[in-house]
Amino acid sequence: MNSNQRLPGWLVGAILGISFTTLLVLERHWPLRKSVESKVRRSARNLALAALGGALIQVTEMPVTIPLSTWVESRKCGVMKYLSLPLWMEVGLAVVLLDYTLYLWHILLHKVPFLWRCHQPHHVDLDLDASTAIRFHFSELIASVPWRVGQILLIGVSPLALSVWQTATLLEVMFQHSNVRLPLGIERWLCFVIVTPRMHGIHHSIISDEQNSNLSSGLTLWDWLHGTLRLNVPQDDITIGVPAYQNPNDVTLPQVLAMPFASQRTEQHLLDGRASIRLPTDVSRERLLR
Repeated sequence: MNSNQRLPGWLVGAILGISFTTLLVLERHWPLRKSVESKVRRSARNLALAALGGALIQVTEMPVTIPLSTWVESRKCGVMKYLSLPLWMEVGLAVVLLDYTLYLWHILLHKVPFLWRCHQPHHVDLDLDASTAIRFHFSELIASVPWRVGQILLIGVSPLALSVWQTATLLEVMFQHSNVRLPLGIERWLCFVIVTPRMHGIHHSIISDEQNSNLSSGLTLWDWLHGTLRLNVPQDDITIGVPAYQNPNDVTLPQVLAMPFASQRTEQHLLDGRASIRLPTDVSRERLLR
């Protein structure tokens, strides 16, 4: 395989399909958090959002990014092409840089009001599992296209590197969103390298400080370097979602689809009256808890 080739579609589909099915089985037998909504209803909603988003990607992102990566490879544009690295090293470094720039994009999604409108439909899910990993509003996917173009041009991403990164990122995002209770000792080691279910569960908390932590999508290195890592919140203490949208009737499919374009709620407190902050703990932020 050379840098102008993408991973075969059948191979990517098989890897993702088997991984998704395996996570669903593990979630059923070893759940990390108790469910708030019906699994069937949520999964149907998330799959509908994923289907719409996938269709939009086919007509907005793929026709741009795939030819662009081929052009970048032929014209030798971007950082990777100036380094003249062996193929395996170029692909590996490109994947790392794509992961880092995705971390920066995730920060923008949380900090820029317009982008948060687009990203909020992902966060209003009242439960967190593998289906949440493919639940993104089409407006967010469209908004990400210019950023993806910049990533490819600046880094010098070949078709092979792009397909490897896309596949690896989808696998990791499914894993980190999954509701799988891994042995705590294993997850404490894993979260030094990649984002894990307990770690990402904290990011989906309704509490602002926690929601703005653990922004990495693949390697946890970026959270360590930028001081956005937080692990010291037990999963049983986490309420998943957004404070203003804690009622299941507020997160139906039509309402989620309209959310980026509708009036935004601004409630700063939880519905049961508790403050939307968590009291300081004497446990280090870098200590993963149950």
